[in-house]
Amino acid sequence: MTASVLAPTTLLGATGLVAGYGDLAVVHGIDLHVAPGEIVALLGPNGAGKSTTLLTLAGDLPPLGGDIEWLGTPARPGLHRRAQEGLGFVSEERSVIMSMSVRDNLLLGKGGIEPAVALFPELGALLSRRAGLLSGGEQQMLTLARALARQPRVLLADELSLGLGPMVVDRLLAAIQDAVRDRGIGVLLVEQQARRALQVADRWYLMRRGTVVASGVAADGMAGIEAAYLADDARTTDAPEE
Repeated sequence: MTASVLAPTTLLGATGLVAGYGDLAVVHGIDLHVAPGEIVALLGPNGAGKSTTLLTLAGDLPPLGGDIEWLGTPARPGLHRRAQEGLGFVSEERSVIMSMSVRDNLLLGKGGIEPAVALFPELGALLSRRAGLLSGGEQQMLTLARALARQPRVLLADELSLGLGPMVVDRLLAAIQDAVRDRGIGVLLVEQQARRALQVADRWYLMRRGTVVASGVAADGMAGIEAAYLADDARTTDAPEE
């Protein structure tokens, strides 16, 4: 691994990551890292490669090139193995089993029911209800509660806010902030709504066309991201035609 890219306390990182589907690479040369006790936002337009990057870091997709570091060592393959070692993964699709009750969905997560309900008390009154009968917001609370109740070292979350109202999104993000503050986990948050992500993030990476084009600290607000977009547009416009 390249020492200058990854922080000394990196929980999850990538150097020169190339990722895609089959032999088709859609992500090229990604360098990023997540340290304990921080939320890192991975931002960019649709099709930028954010979800592909997240799936590869999670172990759901094999990397086509580059290196992935997991808990200080080269990552061993497989989402299942990383989950056993402390990875929590919330995919873009709400990963609940619709035919099972809320209680049984939580038991599948092996984090216990009480810790999950402590995170989202709303679930307490819904334990006997089939997950398929929950609202979209309740399903996402269930998904996140199950992931956080296992007390992961790292949480990867893909588009938590997709299709949800602002109040529900605020509840989800607050739960993540609490886990970071109380347990020091590291979070990589893929989010289309940059402004909302920056309300909770410590740092950000901006992706376009399969590469990271800029990075910064969230304290700079949207100004840094907007400047990065404009600079990238200028590079594209000024590039000579082949």
